[in-house]
Amino acid sequence: MATIRKDDFIDSIADAFQYISYYHPADFIQALHEAYLKEDSPAARDAIAQLLINSRLSAQGHRPICQDTGIAVVFLKIGMDVHWDSDLSVNDMVDEGVRRAYHHIGNPLRASVVADPAGKRRNTCDNTPAVVHVEMVTGNQVEVIAAAKGGGSENKARFVVINPSDDPVDWILKTIPTLGAGWCPPGILGVGIGGTPEKAMLLAKQSLMEPINIQALRQRGARSRAEELRLELYEKINQLGIGAQGLGGLTTVLDVKVLDYPTHAASLPVAIIPNCAATRHIHFTLDGSGPAELTPPRLTDWPEITWEAGKTARRVDLDKLRREDLTEWRPGETLLLSGHLLTGRDAAHKRIADLLGRGEALPAGVDFHNRFIYYVGPVDAVGSEVVGPAGPTTATRMDKFTELMLSRTGLIGMIGKAERGPQALDAIKRHRAVYLIATGGAAYLISRAIRSARVIAFADLGMEAIYEFEVADMPVTVAVDVNGISIHNTGPVEWRMKIGKIPLAWK
Repeated sequence: MATIRKDDFIDSIADAFQYISYYHPADFIQALHEAYLKEDSPAARDAIAQLLINSRLSAQGHRPICQDTGIAVVFLKIGMDVHWDSDLSVNDMVDEGVRRAYHHIGNPLRASVVADPAGKRRNTCDNTPAVVHVEMVTGNQVEVIAAAKGGGSENKARFVVINPSDDPVDWILKTIPTLGAGWCPPGILGVGIGGTPEKAMLLAKQSLMEPINIQALRQRGARSRAEELRLELYEKINQLGIGAQGLGGLTTVLDVKVLDYPTHAASLPVAIIPNCAATRHIHFTLDGSGPAELTPPRLTDWPEITWEAGKTARRVDLDKLRREDLTEWRPGETLLLSGHLLTGRDAAHKRIADLLGRGEALPAGVDFHNRFIYYVGPVDAVGSEVVGPAGPTTATRMDKFTELMLSRTGLIGMIGKAERGPQALDAIKRHRAVYLIATGGAAYLISRAIRSARVIAFADLGMEAIYEFEVADMPVTVAVDVNGISIHNTGPVEWRMKIGKIPLAWK
């Protein structure tokens, strides 16, 4: 019988969540690099390059890959012969490990978990409670998978119960384009089939914890229906032309995982959950001999890639920008932003809307006239940093506020990630504004373009407060121009047509 000590378990959980905050799995880096080498879309190739450079910088600096350091998910297989030397429950020990990881003084992680989710949505301030799944198995060990799942990809989880005679591939291929780019492709798609509704969702999540091995599967061939589905979905999803960051390109998914389970004769539950470009998980086993030893990867596992904006990149001085200058920008164009901009995301937009709705003035210092807003919730700074990793959040959540912001505040542009919906596109076109995107999943790289940061309003909102950033050569892409034309609409269509005319790059 193995005895698992409380401190060993808690320390292992804490170390695991620190580890995955700055180390991508090696198989993910290899697959992403392969996608980079074969990508023909300049915009998508540029985005993948930033993701790879960001990953290497995070590994070197031990700082988060993404500002959304995720909700903590832990899968446990506990041997029935295990004895616990602890005065805490298993869930309480997991939460204590998560708490320590997210409050680590040298690498604090962003607290994103809110309690009372349908009410006041109060931030728990330590990212607890974790989501814990426990399975009792034979043996005298504890197998642990620790994963951090960001909101952008989790929000794209989908579920359906189709007829037993229907093909899951049809529903999945119809659904993937509706997810948009908020899940930061290229990533991995997890598919759960069978069981009951909650079992199918769990299968989809569990499948994401498996190694990336689609190319090895392609070489040896499928040996089961689940593997046949993996191969079919991998090829057909990439043929959609969605590409990195939804800009249009050859690689949308790096792998597709499928787990199935027996189900009722009248049912065929199907669930999908994507893993984003900030894929983060680690596996280890405890046997009573002490805490887990997590071996750092070698920096040689990361490819040496450089990124340059290119000769056609347009340098923009935000402090001297005029509204009429925006008319020259075109979808897909690279900009290098310098100067001052304000930040704000969901909670800040809600407060602004409430203040304007009551006829009250915005807080002192909050002036959006002729300025840009960056949808971001940064990680706290450490050491000499002016701000921690500060990548964009999904812009579509701010769509319902776009008309108000453009019509009432003097705002002329927005920066975020992923596409804008019809409501926002109409407002952008009507007010002759623009929408720019930064690369989702490249938070540490982006933070290096930020020269100063200060909170100017709503400090009680923590990472959702309004900051003023001063940036220098911050790379962004024009996603929506003043005419309301969106690269997230035109890019995938263009590349879907191209893919139909060229030899498939993933073959």
